[in-house]
Amino acid sequence: MKTIVVGSTHRSAGKTSLIVGLAKAAGKPAGYMKPLGDRLLYRKKRLWDYDAALVTNVFGLEESPEDMTIGFEHSKLKYMYDADGTKAKLADMVTAASGGKELVFVEAGESLAYGASIHLDAMALAAQLGGKLVLVAGGSESTIIDDLAFVKRYVDLKGIDFAGVIINKLRNLDDYKSTHLADVTALGINVLGILPYEAELTRLSVGHLAERLLAKVVAGEEGLSHRVNSIMVGAMSTNAALQNPLFKKEGKLVITGGDRSDLVLAAIESNTSGIILTNNVLPPSNITSKASERGIPLLLVPFDTYQTASQIESIDPLLTKDDTKKMDVLTQMVKEHVSVRAIVG
Repeated sequence: MKTIVVGSTHRSAGKTSLIVGLAKAAGKPAGYMKPLGDRLLYRKKRLWDYDAALVTNVFGLEESPEDMTIGFEHSKLKYMYDADGTKAKLADMVTAASGGKELVFVEAGESLAYGASIHLDAMALAAQLGGKLVLVAGGSESTIIDDLAFVKRYVDLKGIDFAGVIINKLRNLDDYKSTHLADVTALGINVLGILPYEAELTRLSVGHLAERLLAKVVAGEEGLSHRVNSIMVGAMSTNAALQNPLFKKEGKLVITGGDRSDLVLAAIESNTSGIILTNNVLPPSNITSKASERGIPLLLVPFDTYQTASQIESIDPLLTKDDTKKMDVLTQMVKEHVSVRAIVG
């Protein structure tokens, strides 16, 4: 059994998605744990980490997501475990996660330093578990080289099996390879892969939006898997909306009040992925019936249009258990751009 610790230089670098892609590309039975949770979910009166719940479903694991995380709050964990206690707890978790598995992926916190005060940062996890450390780096070209230079010069990697770095979400892959890759390799850091930015992976599903907004689905539930390619705020007249090029785009999400029956109806009859009804106002029953017939979700939220749009803007395009298309894209990208064998053997 091989333990692979996956950390990142910054938040939202794509650790969880890459773990899913690596596991699927490797084609080996894999376990998972995320000792320090940072995406809290409250389900069935229990605290879970979102990523742990996702991977449990994707990997088909029998373990509870609750058991894959030690805790969420530094202040509590500081008084629950000292260094030896943390190491013992981690050993027990790996034993539980590795049953019948060839690989165990251990996901570190949201950034390189996250969890350092309680012995749960990426380097501490790799050292305590004897695992192979893989770092994921993303951002602009200058940010990436700064982060990796800092790791090389100031982070103590002595005694850690540091496999290397995966550079993620690059918008110009060829340009980076020709102008910046030499700077990374000059640091003596092994580059395990360079992945391009992929728009498909940034698209939210209507169902994920409904869950994050705590919206009530009043029609078209079968369309919750629809992808959102663009967002249009329906604050103008229906005639103006119909003239707007954005309204004619396929896969759009329309945000408008339920009292705008004409606009809601026009959205239902066009290539719309979903409609968010603001201020808890429902349209007439004939419109909800038409949305159900067309399989277009109507999501009811208590916020006004501006608040709703602002909330959606802050939602990360996280992978969901039903995102089979995204997972296929991820797996293919990992196979094409990452040295999978160097990581999983």
